[in-house]
Amino acid sequence: MKTAASTSLSPTGQQVWARARGALTVIALLVAAGITMAALRSDGGFGRLDPRSTAPTGSRAAAELLKDQGVSVYPVTTLGDALAAAGSDATLLVTDPGLLSHAQQDALHHAMSTTGGRTVLLAPDRDTLRGLVPEVATEPPVPVTPLDPACSLPTADRAGDAELGGHRYTTGTRGADLCYPRGGAATLLRLDAGAGGETVLLGAPDLLYNDRLDEHGNASLALQLLGAHPELIWYMPSFGDTSAGTTPAPDDSVDGDRNGDGAADREHGPGDRAGGRPGEESSFLDLVPDGWVWGTVQLGVAALLAAVWRARRLGPLVTERLPVSIPASETAEGRARLYRQVGARERASASLRSAARARLAPLLGVASADTHTPDALVPAVAARLSQDADRDAHALLFGPAPADDAALIRLADQLDALEREVRTS
Repeated sequence: MKTAASTSLSPTGQQVWARARGALTVIALLVAAGITMAALRSDGGFGRLDPRSTAPTGSRAAAELLKDQGVSVYPVTTLGDALAAAGSDATLLVTDPGLLSHAQQDALHHAMSTTGGRTVLLAPDRDTLRGLVPEVATEPPVPVTPLDPACSLPTADRAGDAELGGHRYTTGTRGADLCYPRGGAATLLRLDAGAGGETVLLGAPDLLYNDRLDEHGNASLALQLLGAHPELIWYMPSFGDTSAGTTPAPDDSVDGDRNGDGAADREHGPGDRAGGRPGEESSFLDLVPDGWVWGTVQLGVAALLAAVWRARRLGPLVTERLPVSIPASETAEGRARLYRQVGARERASASLRSAARARLAPLLGVASADTHTPDALVPAVAARLSQDADRDAHALLFGPAPADDAALIRLADQLDALEREVRTS
């Protein structure tokens, strides 16, 4: 007598491993790829226009060139730190002024007119200019293309043509420099601010990108605009910045080294500065980190490869060992009960007639293509039977559905009798 253990259908450990090793291999490859990508991108995980980012849209190249010229670069992500570090001997770069609240704009506008340094605003729009530089109007933006200076500003004249565009600006203020015009409006505008300072508006930030800095006069223009003073406060606004004109006491991470040699910046390294995602995030995809995008692509490729792997044919089909063998008669009986339960007499009669025609056609020499064609099958049946069989065969094989269960049973019996008569004729 067989024991329960000998007849158990539970998979063995070897079978479980054989089934799971493919999925485990895919998971291991994904983990390894993720670790490799994280290691390769560990120094480029900062945001757009970040002076620590080596990504194509980062600005580390410009920051390094400025440091080589003796300019100390201080990345900050709060307005309080930016205003605390600003002064007459510093340039304040605002990468996305459009992220500032109205209170922050008022605080920055006050600082621009009192500190006496240079303020560079990247791509400010109409709403932003109302709070920061109300005397400047905007025109519809244009694509970024190489443009000639076409102005008397020495900085632009020395740089020559540069890649500018985006927002365009006009002003009636006397003494303003309107450079790199496009369609009658400037894409670079410089005007005097209070306390001997000045404000520079750039219609687009593209010339500061790592992959655009070496084209045309982009590098020359960027270094001259941002390197006019020994210190550069690189302010990257973010939605998480809630400071509005507050000026907390500067700590060592922002203002600990104000002697112009940038030693503190080099000593602490890029990871010790205040973090935060800068501006230029105008769509949902811009808000999604690059790692998630590449991870989603990898998962899609892995899913596709897994589908191909599971769908491939390794050889001829084999009979699968079933836990229970069910006789064909029981299967037919079970289907019949289902038909009866839902009252599917039409479907049941169609199944009976189709099976009968399929068995009769080879017996009568009818081609398989004409098995279910009345004009071919009925005459062949009538030729084997009596003269009245033509009408009867057509009604049996291609007639309407039975009206009740009794008629369905009679149809089944008549089909059996018809097939038996054909076989014995």
